[in-house]
Formats: sequence, C-alpha cells, structure tokens
Amino acid sequence: MTKLLELKNVSKTFPGVKALQNVHLDLNAGEVLGLCGENGAGKSTLMKILTGIYTPDAGAEIWLQGQQVNVRDVNHARDLGLSIIHQELNMVPDLTVAQNLYIGRDGSSKGGFINDKALNVRAAELFERLGMNIRPTARVGDLSVARQQMVEIARALSFDSTKILIMDEPTAALTVSETDALFGMIRDFVTPETGLIYISHRMPEIEEITDRVSVLRDGQYIGTVTTDEVEMREIISMMVGREVSGDARPRTTVDSDEVMLKVEGLNTKKLLHDINFEVRKGEVLGFAGLVGAGRTEVARAVFGADPRESGDIYVHGKKVNVRSAADAVRAGIGYLSEDRKTFGLLLEQDIKYNAVLAAMQDFSIGGFVLDGKIRTVGQEYSDRLRVKTPSVNQLLGKLSGGNQQKVVIAKWLVRNSDILIFDEPTRGIDVGAKEEIYELIEQLCAQGKAIIVISSELPEVLRVSHRIAVMAHGHITGILDNEDATQESIMELATLGKAQLKGTAA
Repeated sequence: MTKLLELKNVSKTFPGVKALQNVHLDLNAGEVLGLCGENGAGKSTLMKILTGIYTPDAGAEIWLQGQQVNVRDVNHARDLGLSIIHQELNMVPDLTVAQNLYIGRDGSSKGGFINDKALNVRAAELFERLGMNIRPTARVGDLSVARQQMVEIARALSFDSTKILIMDEPTAALTVSETDALFGMIRDFVTPETGLIYISHRMPEIEEITDRVSVLRDGQYIGTVTTDEVEMREIISMMVGREVSGDARPRTTVDSDEVMLKVEGLNTKKLLHDINFEVRKGEVLGFAGLVGAGRTEVARAVFGADPRESGDIYVHGKKVNVRSAADAVRAGIGYLSEDRKTFGLLLEQDIKYNAVLAAMQDFSIGGFVLDGKIRTVGQEYSDRLRVKTPSVNQLLGKLSGGNQQKVVIAKWLVRNSDILIFDEPTRGIDVGAKEEIYELIEQLCAQGKAIIVISSELPEVLRVSHRIAVMAHGHITGILDNEDATQESIMELATLGKAQLKGTAA
C-alpha cells in the first residue's frame, strides 16, 4: 500500500511542557486515518506541525509520497497539498461567505477592488458541488455555528491541489443530517491519490468513517489499529488508560422538592412558544432536540442575552426581571455558552483572570486589582478541574478547547451561581475529560445547585439528566423522567412535525 504521508520522531517543546515526544504517524493513499486522544494528548499540535503552523524540535522528519520535506509555513503546506480544518472557527465575521472562501486567491480582485460578483459565482458553484445550501452573500457573523463550520469545510475542499485533508473535530456543531452529508464529501474526496486525517472524540464517527486509527496519549504515540478489527472500547482504553462506560445514568438522586428556577409562558418573536419548565435543587434538567429546535434560544432568553416577548422567570420562588445578562448574574444564574471562544472567554488574557471574570468585584478594592487573591483562586480552580497547563499565567488562547471549557466552568463556580446553564458542555472534549465534567456536574448537584444541560449527544443527556425536556420547532414536546427515557423516545419527541405540535403537553 502506497504511503502518502509519514511522520517520524516528531517532538515539540513549549515553555514548561513537552507537548510531543518522538511521535510516529503514517497515512496510506486512499484511506481515512482516525487520530484519537484525550485533550492535551498532542493531536492538534502534531497537525499544526504538519501544516507549517508550528516548527518541530530538531530530528523530526516529514515525508510526502516518499520525499522528505521541510514545511516552512501554511502557504507552503498548501502548495504541498496539505489542508486543515481547525477545531476552532477561523473566519472574518464581517465578511461574506464568498469573501471568506476566496479573498487573497487568484481572481478575487479586479482593478484593485474585490470582485464580489466573481467570488459569489465561484462560491455558488462550490456549494452546489458539495450539496450545501448556503448563500454566498450571507454575512458569516450572521450564520449559526453549525453553518460557519460548513463554510470552513467548504473552504478546505475548495483547494484543487489538496492531496491530504485534515479535519479537527469537524462535526462538533453539526446535525446528524449535516454529518451524514460531510461523510459523503469525505468519501468523494478520498481517492487512490488522496487521504484524510480525521480527529474526533465521537467514537461512532470514528467507527463509521475511518479505515485505521492512531492513538496519542500524553504527547506520545500509543499505537495504530485497523478500525474493523477492534471494538471502540479498546480504542478508548488506549486513549485514557482505563475503561469508560458509555451506558451510565446519573449517580445522584434529587432529594429536594425546592424549585430553584421556574419558567412560565416564555415566548420570543422569532421561535419560542409557551415554554414552561422548572428545575429543583440538586437536579439536572436536560434539554434535547435537533439543531434549530430552540434549546439554545431558551437558555439565552432565560439568561437575558436574547429578548423575550412574554413570560415570567422565578428564582427561589421570587419573580425576577431578567432583561440583560447582568440581571441574570445578579439573580444567581450562570450561562456556559456553546460558543466559548466568542462569548465565554477572553483568549488574550491568562487563565487566572478568566477564572474570576464573573466575580471581578470580589477581587478588587478601591479600583486596585488583588493580583495575589486572583492567582490563589485561579490556581485552586485550575487544580480542581485538572486544567492541563504549566501555569495559571498561561494565555487562555494557548490551551486546548477542552481545557478552555474547564476554565469557563471555573468562572461560574468562582461566582458561586446557584443556577447553571451548560450549553454543549463537552463540545470538543475527549471521552476521558467528559467523565470529569460529568462528575463535576454531579458534585454541583450534591452541593444543591440547579443545572440545565443542553446537548446534541443523546448519550450525554441520558448520562447526566434526572429529567429531559425535548424540543421541536420552538416548543417543548415532552419532559421525560430519566428512568423512562431512551434515545428512541427522545428522538420520537424531537422529530414531531409542526402539524403534530398542537395539543402536545409538556
């Protein structure tokens, strides 16, 4: 079998951290290679070396089709036929879709001005070929996270020179149908002259789309297996060094009848219709449904991030007037957005500063910031949540996505919010770190917090939730007790048509 790519003796050292140590990897022509490992295992670092973003330590070798190469930078990598779709979105929100796809490339300008007409035509042809229904003239900042991700995928596939395509968590924000469409694109891309490296924490995807799987752990190469010759639990064991059950249910019980949060008759102009629910002390209420059903819109309306047309919100039995996020925070509500990069964090600031961001008034006196107190608290929560970092002085933008998510959680724990809304809490987080987040949620329940968890992964909803509210078309179509809920019963409620919603009771 022809070797399309070989990486040999790849190491990378950052200040205080050995990110990679003598890693080996190979990709055969005509195959999809899965690359798995926990957050911090070195997957993204290895791919950034391959695509010229990072320079490896001395002794590393990169071989493309039998020729050793020195990848100088991103443009050189693209010239060599290497293209990557990063986990974190990397587009200019104020530009159109077509401009994000093609600006800076041949034919993008005419007489010194952007040739929008030509860009729109090229983008429309690309989307038609890929089966994507996206307007080239749409402003990227107005698109959902899922559709922005599809634009990223389209951009990578738009380079005709691409021989090796790398996808880093490409489906994190995609629906089931969008994921199926992506897999179709992958199968069309992979030929006897091309290959694809697929990074994902979603084991069913790894099982479905890959031919082989290579595993990294703690910056070291663990091994490579043929996908159809192993069970997924064996790959997970290679990743985390222990077995992780995918069939668990909540280990905590709800002992209190005290209602911490109650929402009555919540409506918004665009989507939500007569939303009613309550969350008790020590309870996790899960929200399930297809993308666009209204789950995030409920969270944003309760948190005051989006205006509500009508409806009442009660905290500890008292009606509260939540018109802004500041009102919600004062009422004891914390919100972990699904888009942590845009709404949850300051990537240019360090870990300790981000950890105290929601409670900054407690860390200053007379206009002076209490650096020592911030450092102490930042270190405490970094240790508690097992954030992988050499120091709490590390800039947040240099952490992996999973570790960034832990810092978002720390922010609301420092604030000591009684009601926590987790929107896709483990998006982009590996299976081992997911269990840490689940255990943390259970600890918060034991402390008497009321928690809402919104997730697109049904096993996750079933794993953490005591009750599950299912949504479709802006309505709550049912609320199930965990012991009665199955993936099938949830999907039945999540796929109700608009005509079936009349008379549906929550």
